[in-house]
Amino acid sequence: MALNWVMLNPQRKFVPLPGERILLTSPSRTTLSLQTPNSYPGKEPLNISSSGGTAYITSQRIVYLPASPTPQLQSFSAPILNLQDTHVESPFFGANSWTGVLKPVAGGGIPPHHAYIKLSMTFKEGGAFDFATSYEQLKETITQAVEVARESGRQQGESDLSDINLEQLPAYEDIGNTTAVSATPQPPIQQPTPITPTATPSYTPQLHSRSTLSSAEGDESSSRRPDQQYPPPDEPPPGYEEAQQQNNHSVVDNLERNLRISK
Repeated sequence: MALNWVMLNPQRKFVPLPGERILLTSPSRTTLSLQTPNSYPGKEPLNISSSGGTAYITSQRIVYLPASPTPQLQSFSAPILNLQDTHVESPFFGANSWTGVLKPVAGGGIPPHHAYIKLSMTFKEGGAFDFATSYEQLKETITQAVEVARESGRQQGESDLSDINLEQLPAYEDIGNTTAVSATPQPPIQQPTPITPTATPSYTPQLHSRSTLSSAEGDESSSRRPDQQYPPPDEPPPGYEEAQQQNNHSVVDNLERNLRISK
């Protein structure tokens, strides 16, 4: 933050710094108030104000030029990263204001015992939210550029932003977001095709003359075709002779028993 350090041309327009570009200009009826915060009263409170003027957001700083300069306030400027807790205040009556806390720069015209200064701009003709949005976006971009410069070893200062090219800065990423966004487009997700239920074929159990079948016989019977013909066996099945002898003995025993009973 600096007072009366902005270079002006004969038309009372400020002269840009090297590589500086104007990003936003407020309406001409914008007020400015610089006061010592209540939490930092100090011995000599600061109270500087302007009832009307124009505020600018550039690629490096915020500039304010009063419509009616005074010896106390002819111009005002503040580096982008020297502002904290900036927000818009919307009263029930009156115009919206953009406020924040400023950290003065050394030799900027502010007494050194003022560690922080409260800034307030009232936009009587509108534009407070546009001003706040433009400032927040620029601050995020510059903050990221400074961090990248520090990691690369260039040690870019917070107040020296002339070497930063805003056109080639990477897109801002939220630190709290752990999901990385890939630049390669992903193919659309294929939705599963719904399966139409089909009628379940009815099953009719087959009755067999034999009570049990071995696994080998079951496999063989399942592989047979209805129209397939098989020759008759040449030998009796296993256990056929024993079964016949038992049957013959049973018949003889029954016949003898009946004869004894009849006598």
